[in-house]
Formats: sequence, structure tokens, C-alpha cells
Amino acid sequence: MKGIILAGGKGTRMYPMTKAVTKQLLPVYDKPMIYYPLSVLLLGGIREIMIISDKDNLPLFRELLGDGSDIGIKLCYAVQERPGGIAESFIIGKEFIGDDNVCLILGDNIFYGQDLTARFEEAKGLIDANECQAVVFGYPVKNPGDFGVVEFDPDGKVISIEEKPQKPKSDYAVPGLYFYANDVLSVAASVKPSERGEKEITAVNEVYVKRGTLRCTRLFRGFAWLDTGTPERLLKAAEFISTVQNTQGFYVSCIEEIAWRRGFITKQQLKKLGGKLLDTDYGKYLVSLED
Repeated sequence: MKGIILAGGKGTRMYPMTKAVTKQLLPVYDKPMIYYPLSVLLLGGIREIMIISDKDNLPLFRELLGDGSDIGIKLCYAVQERPGGIAESFIIGKEFIGDDNVCLILGDNIFYGQDLTARFEEAKGLIDANECQAVVFGYPVKNPGDFGVVEFDPDGKVISIEEKPQKPKSDYAVPGLYFYANDVLSVAASVKPSERGEKEITAVNEVYVKRGTLRCTRLFRGFAWLDTGTPERLLKAAEFISTVQNTQGFYVSCIEEIAWRRGFITKQQLKKLGGKLLDTDYGKYLVSLED
């Protein structure tokens, strides 16, 4: 399975912070926002990843992350000329995806929880075993009408999925993390743009609902999903990360540590990466890591 991070959009809700740089390059406490979705894919064992952004910000992502070889992965980059919808990612990434299945994560979503890897592997396993063609997550929220809402049966089969409904059919929001079989390429190509001229991910998911092949994996109590799309949410996310790290002593979404623990790089490579950053707490943390 390959991974795509969509790090596009104008980020107008966060102006003037995002007037000169995309929000996915803004800091969330002590690291760039893009580190958080990237870490989710690494935790899931995905090592071939495409980052999609606009032409002005793509060089900045390249400068930040390079080709991924430092942490034992392969990164490539693609331009989204204008905001064309989440589902356009599959059009842009068609050659990159090839014959593989794909996981798409939005660049402004943060996931945190002890069972994150298990939930990821569960969703990935359903696709790889051909038990379904698409998997979304369901996260319980107080205000489901502000999000895409998923309704599902006791077995996890999705009955309906709606975008910001006035009368939500469940309390479960759909976070920006999606798993699809390879035929999402043809599905995304076939859906018509919405009134705002974008290929909506909800339209893609509705195709799978009609087929009866969309499953929902629930994220239970003790799991955190943070959407950083507004200044207030960005601040709350930074406070959350700060609290966790300073209380527990472990770093959240440290991509070098994850790469090492997943066996992508050696301990020697990890310490070399940390050695380049010894003037920072981040670098000192990498060097201090033990088995």
C-alpha cells in the first residue's frame, strides 16, 4: 500500500498566518504540521509516500523532508495547480499509485492514541484481504453537524455518509484518513465536480456506500483526533502535544524515532540524525533514545 499526504488548499481561515506559507508547514508546538500525518503513515508501515501541494510551497516541503532516504523511506512530490478537492489526489497520484492500494491522509489532521498502529493495520488489512474496497474512521464528537458524518451498522458496514448534515444520523465524524483499493483511481475519475468545482471525497465514498463495500473502523475512548484548520484548533493542538510530551517525556510524531522503531533505519543512523540537531531538545531526544 502506498500513501498520499494532501497538503494543499489556501488555508484562508488562518490568514494572515497562511498568506505566505501553507498551513501544513506551520509549527504545531515543536515540529512542522506535516510531521504529524507523515508519522501516521510511517506507523502503518508505509514507506512510499507522495506529498501533494501547490507549486509555491512544494519546494519548501522538498527542503524540509528531501527524498525521505534519511529515514529509510521514498518521498515524491506532485503539484495541485488549484484547490480541486480531496478526491483529485487520486487523479494527480495515478502513476505513483500504479497497481497498489492507497492510504490518503490530510496534511492538517493529527492522530494520537496507544492503539493507532492497530487501528491502521486493521483498516489496511481489510483492504488487502479484499474484504471491502474502502475504509473510513468514525470518531465520536459533540458537534457532528460540523463534520462529515458516517452512519454504520453493528458490523461496521457504512449505511450513509453525509457532509455537515443539519440532522446528523450518528455522532461519528469522519477524520481525514482514508483507505482504498486500487479501483479508487477509476472511481475518482468518474465522479463529477461539486458546485464549487471540486472532486469531493464524500462523492467517492458514496460510490462505495452504494456498492455496499465501505467499512467504518471506530476510534474509541482515549484516542485523540485533532483538526488544525483554524487558529483556535492549531493552538489547542499545540497545547495538547506540549502536555503529552512534557508529562510523559516521549515525543509525539517524531518521524526519526518511528523510522528507527519500525526498522527503516539503524540505531547508528538515528544517532547521526540527532547529532546534527544537538543544539535542540529534539536532537538531544533522538540521541538519548534507547532500545
